[in-house]
Amino acid sequence: MQDEHMPLPIESTLLSSGSNGAIRHGFFTRQGGVSHGIYRGLNVGLGSQDDQEAVIENRTRVANWFGLPLERLATVHQVHSPDVTTVDSHFDGERPQCDALVTRTPGIVLGVLSADCGPILFSDPEAGVIGAAHAGWKGALGGVLENTIEAMVDLGARREHIIACLGPSISQKNYEVGPEFIDRFLSYDPAYQTYFNASDKPGHAMFDLQRLTVDRLLNAGVKAHSLDICTYPDTELFFSYRRTTHAAEPDYGRQISAIAITES
Repeated sequence: MQDEHMPLPIESTLLSSGSNGAIRHGFFTRQGGVSHGIYRGLNVGLGSQDDQEAVIENRTRVANWFGLPLERLATVHQVHSPDVTTVDSHFDGERPQCDALVTRTPGIVLGVLSADCGPILFSDPEAGVIGAAHAGWKGALGGVLENTIEAMVDLGARREHIIACLGPSISQKNYEVGPEFIDRFLSYDPAYQTYFNASDKPGHAMFDLQRLTVDRLLNAGVKAHSLDICTYPDTELFFSYRRTTHAAEPDYGRQISAIAITES
């Protein structure tokens, strides 16, 4: 399968700062892929019902953007957990069941998939340690962000040197939740009321996952920021689970956010 249009991911200037070219990252959109129909574009979701040959080609294009072969693209079987896996030179292409990856090994692309949940990329350019985490509300509340930071520190990163960036994810404007969801958060911490705004629907509220994510990163002692991009309204750039649900479509694609140490 061939397509002249290659991926053009969104990059964060802050995340790249100080890396001297050794660390490269990208928050990939759905543009630049070969999938069709509801998966149109760069769908990298192996768990989707898309044609698997198209998905593999799309994943190959992501790896190639980093100058690496598909075999060096490390992703996970995401389960909304707080669990983190460390990837090293023994990486064999398997997808561990967890929601974050860290490494200090050059030549491996760490990637997390999303379609509304938060993709977070991490870098300590001084120590040469990177990470990638998938955090929906369950992962953010459960500690996947903090665990990713701890795993990076175990590899030699310094907390105060770690920079984290939240990529495209669903915004408060488009994230309505019900009373059980609200109760779960307020039972965890009553101060989390700050992440909810009133909804037009009685008993419901609009939830700010993006701000919660950045706040938890900052509270963990790292530098953190958000691209402040919502996945829900932009059908040309992003897949969105919630938009798919509202449209009663049978399935949805996934975009990828990825980071690699490209030089030793």
